[in-house]
Amino acid sequence: MRVLLVEDDEALAEAIARALRAEAFAVDIAANGEDGGHFGATEAYDVAVLDLGLPKRDGLSVLADWRAAGRTLPVLILTARDGWSDKVLGFKAGADDYLVKPFRVEELVMRLRALVRRAAGHAASVIRCGPLAFDSATGQFELDGLPLKLTAFEWRVLSALMLRKNAVIERLDLLERVYEGDADVDSNSLEVIIGRLRRKIGTTLIETVRGLGYRVTDGG
Repeated sequence: MRVLLVEDDEALAEAIARALRAEAFAVDIAANGEDGGHFGATEAYDVAVLDLGLPKRDGLSVLADWRAAGRTLPVLILTARDGWSDKVLGFKAGADDYLVKPFRVEELVMRLRALVRRAAGHAASVIRCGPLAFDSATGQFELDGLPLKLTAFEWRVLSALMLRKNAVIERLDLLERVYEGDADVDSNSLEVIIGRLRRKIGTTLIETVRGLGYRVTDGG
């Protein structure tokens, strides 16, 4: 999962990014509304965390522009503005969730996971594919009922495939959700990750759709 974090408090942004990366998220940080608006309009993200009181452009105008342009990525507003009228304005602008500072990072992680899951069309938190189960609320994978140990890159690829179970995900789309924006990406890196995953979960669950991409399928 790749997150866009638009937050002008550098210390807070770095603390949030560290916490999200510890949970295997890829995180891009924008320190002002102008950069955040551009990133959200042009890059592929699973979810955005958006402050309201930003330099250069206010968060509400950034969000309104995303929605006017047809950008449907889930957006969680993270702000010190705790008034009811502020929340109403945020949701009217197109926010999917609203969290007031100060907050617990654990709650932020849970809310982001829920937003991504619902955006992918899943009501239940646990997604199953044959012997493989992904608990999108906790981020944990199990294979045949036993915990599955994955690297951050493996987790990002497999969670993206499980959230869109039975759908083909293009290679570029997967790459954009695995690496942060400033990463130096090797052209064969995705194939290496897919190969490692197949060694861990078996060769039949991840299907290569030649010329298109990959999908997780149990034949359903």
